[in-house]
Amino acid sequence: MNDYERIARVIRHLDEAFMHQPALDELSQVAGLSSSHFHRMFVKWAGVTPKDFIQALTMDYAMKLLRDGESILHTSLESGLSGPSRLHDLCLNVHAATPGEIKSGGVGMEIRWGLADSPFGNLFLAMTPKGISHLSFYDDCEADSLEAVHADWPLASLVRDDKSASDFAARIFTDYPDARSHISLFVKGTAFQQKVWRALLNIPENKLTTYGKLARDIGQDKSARAVGNAVGRNRISYLIPCHRVIRETGISGGYRWGQLRKRIMISREQARAFTQR
Repeated sequence: MNDYERIARVIRHLDEAFMHQPALDELSQVAGLSSSHFHRMFVKWAGVTPKDFIQALTMDYAMKLLRDGESILHTSLESGLSGPSRLHDLCLNVHAATPGEIKSGGVGMEIRWGLADSPFGNLFLAMTPKGISHLSFYDDCEADSLEAVHADWPLASLVRDDKSASDFAARIFTDYPDARSHISLFVKGTAFQQKVWRALLNIPENKLTTYGKLARDIGQDKSARAVGNAVGRNRISYLIPCHRVIRETGISGGYRWGQLRKRIMISREQARAFTQR
């Protein structure tokens, strides 16, 4: 069992048990580790202690109860960061594929792809000279991700490079925002999809939005369904943060790489923001 699987098990437990403030021993038993080992692993993964993480969940729940008369959605949308950090999304450089590049199918393009570990499980990365073109998570097999890269660029040369993937992963998931700067993304999509993806990049960490609000933000008030489809077509998970889009009801909704993984991403961001207040 890898770290992500252990964390997923703990998050499922906390969703049901955080109100009774589970002790470190209880959480370490859920993870199947000694208390000291679990504590070190959790801090490395979340950037906060298990105790701080539980406090963040409790605070979030208490605020929802105290906001009598306000919806869960309103509470989520109005709870911005009070700390100094800004999400790495705003440090990213986004390059859109040109019509000529799309038409050529990637002729003469070398795409290096590789596998790496991440806080959210097994990571697949595809990298072009213009930037990261594909970032996804997988549980059992990376074949679907590789097929998606091939479908986007059928005539490109694909070269496996786990070392480069691991180096990029270290920069993407670092706790130091400066190390995330100068990461470039290379996106392939329609003009409408690119507009939606750029709007996603403007959602700060620990801030949620809805498909409807995202549609309004780009001036397409009546296109929430089309916006939802564009969000689902995002090939660069996490860096283009589609996990921060929820349903109008306040329910997190689906996620291509698993609803639990989305829940874990949001929980991690909530905990990190809590400690910066």
